[in-house]
Amino acid sequence: MSELRSYPSRPYLAVSAAIVRDGKVLVVRRARNPALHLYTLPGGLVEIGETLEDAIVREVREETALAVAPVALAGHREVIARDAQDRIERHFVILAFAARWLSGEPVLNEELDDARWLTPAELVDLRTTEGLAEIVDVAVERLGGAD
Repeated sequence: MSELRSYPSRPYLAVSAAIVRDGKVLVVRRARNPALHLYTLPGGLVEIGETLEDAIVREVREETALAVAPVALAGHREVIARDAQDRIERHFVILAFAARWLSGEPVLNEELDDARWLTPAELVDLRTTEGLAEIVDVAVERLGGAD
């Protein structure tokens, strides 16, 4: 499916979730391109007819088996990647939400190869997607500091 997202005719809308539990946020490491070996937030594309909240709940469940409750928008990122000829190879608009953990322990799908519950301060020791620390800080604030 990722091949279909290369050289798109339009941007793709995606969601991610900064899931907070006991003052820690769940970060996952991507096992595929794009973002291979980078820590990020679980998430993925919004499907046709799906609300943003429904997409978050579904994507988190598919990637990690966790149940979550989205609470508030924590920020956004635009990922625009160009190839050697300066053509748009990928274009994603990602809406990141603060979410409360409801239940479950991470069980990763084939897109991920690691998951860690970390304090926001511990993110500085990881290779992450751009802007991850800022999104996490806003998410923690939107959730009232700690869960």
